Amino acid sequence: MLDLDGVDRPIHQATGMPNAIYTDPAMLAVEREKVFDPTWACIGFASDVEVKGAVKPIDFMGMPLLLVRDKDEHINVFHNVCSHRGVQLVDQPKVITGMLCCPYHSWTYDLKGALKVTPHIGGMNQHTHDDFDCAKHGLKSVRSHVWMGLVFVNLSGDAPSFESRLQPLMARWDEFFPSRNYDAFVPDLAHGDLTLNIQCNWKLAVENYCEAYHLPWVHPDLNTYSKLEDHYNIEDQDFSGQGSHAYRLSEHEGFVLPRIAEWPAARIENAEYISLFPNVLLGLQADHAFAMVLMPRGQEQVEERLRLFYVDESALSDELLPARTAVLEAWRVVFSEDVGVVEAMQKGRHSAGFTGGAFSPVMDGPTHIFHKWLARQYQNN
Repeated sequence: MLDLDGVDRPIHQATGMPNAIYTDPAMLAVEREKVFDPTWACIGFASDVEVKGAVKPIDFMGMPLLLVRDKDEHINVFHNVCSHRGVQLVDQPKVITGMLCCPYHSWTYDLKGALKVTPHIGGMNQHTHDDFDCAKHGLKSVRSHVWMGLVFVNLSGDAPSFESRLQPLMARWDEFFPSRNYDAFVPDLAHGDLTLNIQCNWKLAVENYCEAYHLPWVHPDLNTYSKLEDHYNIEDQDFSGQGSHAYRLSEHEGFVLPRIAEWPAARIENAEYISLFPNVLLGLQADHAFAMVLMPRGQEQVEERLRLFYVDESALSDELLPARTAVLEAWRVVFSEDVGVVEAMQKGRHSAGFTGGAFSPVMDGPTHIFHKWLARQYQNN
């Protein structure tokens, strides 16, 4: 039984989560059930199924899911399994021109999940049976929501609405983007992606992103213009992070990226970096946004997928490519610099001499918020 009593104490008395949740392989399945399933977790980007008929299988912590863009351009998520004998339907991304066909007995589904064809179910050349209702045996749908090009799922099916989950963050960011038109952001699919595979537990990536405390030692170049003293903590019940008063807007040879029109001029160098629990890292700046999806690939490995977003299509022009390239390279440097320390934390979690650690009462508030959120998930589910 995990001892989590120390996590919820006041920060100057609190201890962090125990080593087992970072190192014990058996905890990964427990964590999916208690931490991921009951809330809204992210499984990828809408552009992973960019065209009609595109399908992509997703291994979500051992759960086989299927991301589908149907003929009406609607994105659906299903359990990636045939309703007949449980065969995985799709094993690689592809574009379906017709319907989904099971490789075992050829039961066939449309892209909205309805079972349409059941060959020989009633005997040779009898493709229907009075005692079998296709309408009751379609693909099992997963509750999902698309926001800012991200696909979220609620596997348990009973979480409060996604809109209510996001409301506190949107209210916070109203001072920068009061229209809340995040779905209008344009992804840079050609030059705005970065993927890192890191040998650490996914939670350590969240913890590191939450705080700016490590900035002078891990990001020395960034610290020359966006210094530790320029940063502030962000703490809420379901998200935490850091903000900067010294974000440097991107430009190249006089070409500047378009900016969010509503962004207050007096705060043009503000930027905020939020961990939206459990597995999305968000960045909002006046001239671009980004999202990083954390996909656990085992108890001690995480895949980080970064996607850059811009204000409108004009940002994707050829003349602004150098400015966009500079943005991507800046984030490549920052996130690559974090790899060594989070992998070192993972190694440290195998030490019997470490029992959760301590928190700086001033600098570690965002990380402590995340630990308390985790503890609630474990205790309430």
